[in-house]
Amino acid sequence: MTAPNTTLPKTDVDIRPTDPELEHGEPVVAHIVRKDKGSDIAAIILEARITGTPLEALCGAIFVPQRDPKRVPPCEKCREIYDLYRGVNDGLPENPAAE
Repeated sequence: MTAPNTTLPKTDVDIRPTDPELEHGEPVVAHIVRKDKGSDIAAIILEARITGTPLEALCGAIFVPQRDPKRVPPCEKCREIYDLYRGVNDGLPENPAAE
């Protein structure tokens, strides 16, 4: 008995990104969203992710959260603005919640 053929036939496949941000050439980064006092930023981001509601990042970018922020690099503009906020506001954590 011979082994079954395990090689797949070669095909010409055109692989294109399906992520709209990648199609527009914008880098995929984790933005930081401003939190109002008394609000739960995790709940705001989760609701935006589920409903598709756009959020505004500290850098001014408008986006709908779609990724785990721990898997992409942080937005440098958002980080610079957050660091400025930390300089004048006591009690802000070093690492904010990001998209």
